[in-house]
Amino acid sequence: MTKIGVLALQGAFVEHIDILHQLGVATLPVRLPEELADLDGLVLPGGESVTISKLAHSFGLIEPLKQLAREGLPMLGICAGLIFLAKEVANSEVETLRLMDIRVKRNAFGRQVDSFETDLMVPILGEKLFHAIFIRAPIIEKIGPEVEVLAKLPDGLAVTVRQGKLVASAFHPELGDDLRFHHYFLNII
Repeated sequence: MTKIGVLALQGAFVEHIDILHQLGVATLPVRLPEELADLDGLVLPGGESVTISKLAHSFGLIEPLKQLAREGLPMLGICAGLIFLAKEVANSEVETLRLMDIRVKRNAFGRQVDSFETDLMVPILGEKLFHAIFIRAPIIEKIGPEVEVLAKLPDGLAVTVRQGKLVASAFHPELGDDLRFHHYFLNII
């Protein structure tokens, strides 16, 4: 049976666990390096990117996460998880995993009151629009040549990307009831 870890240091990890359970997948909240053993994939949830980074460093997760990515473990980064996967963060000194060839900007859409929802065309999910929820979301400012854009806002701004087995999104698919985004991640596994 497929077993997915969900980084459970801070943020919306419970919501990802719930969705994965709805899809019939065994899940494990991950807080310590030894909990990374025998996973088929890992979700890096939204939350506060600086807090997640500091806690991951404190618990000794940074190097094990980098090693697992080098070994090909599929990872899904959502909002703060997107930031945590990025090679570069333009407006912060947050320590990231530096796994995806992207530069991001934290809280790029503004404060909490500037959070928004919109229906997006996400071609990898089919023709039906996906209801995307953006909460203090980052933007992807620069994309390397090996990174594929999976979804854009109407103004052309990339909000979901993939590089190999790493997928990252500025919006929160775990906050809606559409399971297609998580199903897409499971198909990578």
